[in-house]
Amino acid sequence: MTDSVLRRVVLPAAVAVAATMSACGGMARGPTVATPPTSTVRVGECGDPARDGVLGAAPALRHADRDLNGDGIDEVVVADSALCNREGDCHWNVFVGDDAAGCRRYAGTIQAIGIERLSGRGDAGFADLRAVWQLTGGDRFLVQEYRFRRGGYQVTDAVLCRQLADDRVLCASEPQGR
Repeated sequence: MTDSVLRRVVLPAAVAVAATMSACGGMARGPTVATPPTSTVRVGECGDPARDGVLGAAPALRHADRDLNGDGIDEVVVADSALCNREGDCHWNVFVGDDAAGCRRYAGTIQAIGIERLSGRGDAGFADLRAVWQLTGGDRFLVQEYRFRRGGYQVTDAVLCRQLADDRVLCASEPQGR
């Protein structure tokens, strides 16, 4: 994975993994991270991308719409810029069209610098996604993969990584001598 992909491309589990490792002595203790905001709608419910999902009181919307199911129509992927952190991580709300119900259904929030579409497919042909959450400290990040199941995106894999001074990326699941 290139540095540009990592910087473009995560979720609350990033905070949970970092906090768990810190509590277990796996990482030096860092600054306290606030609990992520709660969505205004549940996964699968009809919603309005301009006012539903994880948004602040007066959202400054930022779109990253893209076709996730291959039907030629972009799904709405939107974040409130006011809730993005200084590392560039945002809460990206995903909404998918439901012609039968005449609405857009909330498919979850992916917390990341950005979202990368993968080749795998979940329910209804929706693309698997990869997201990277930049942790404070600059060289550590959480990589999470998502699959569309039962009407929304769910985390299927997560790994804590860091970028070394020589630009190599070392992840927790890989041997140290690589």
